[in-house]
Amino acid sequence: VQLVEFGGGLVQAGGCLRLSCELPDSTLPEHTIAWYKQPPGKRRDHLAVIAGTGRTNYADAVKGRFTISRDNARRMVYLQMNSLKPQDTAVYYCNIDTGMGPGLRWGQGTQVTVSS
Repeated sequence: VQLVEFGGGLVQAGGCLRLSCELPDSTLPEHTIAWYKQPPGKRRDHLAVIAGTGRTNYADAVKGRFTISRDNARRMVYLQMNSLKPQDTAVYYCNIDTGMGPGLRWGQGTQVTVSS
C-alpha cells in the first residue's frame, strides 16, 4: 500500500503547478485526504485537506492560492498551486488524515522548488 505523489518541479515565483496523488485501492470516498508540506530542514506540516463531503480547509499561508480537489472514481487527489512563492519550496506529500495523524505509510513525496 503506497501513496504516489507527482507533478512537482522547478518554477519561477508567480508560476503555477498541479500536484497529483495516487491513492491506494483501500482508500474510500469518505476518507479525508490531506496534502502536507515539508520545507528543507523543517518538519512536515498540514497544508490543505479535503473531506469525503468535499469540504476543504487550508493553512493560512496558502488560502486563495492553492486548491485541493479529488476524483474518487480515479482515487486521485490534486493540489493546484497558483501564485507560487519561494517559501513554497518544499517536498509535498499526501496522506489519509485520520484526525489523529496520517493513516498510511508516507510516499516519496514530490519536490517543488520556486525560484525568485
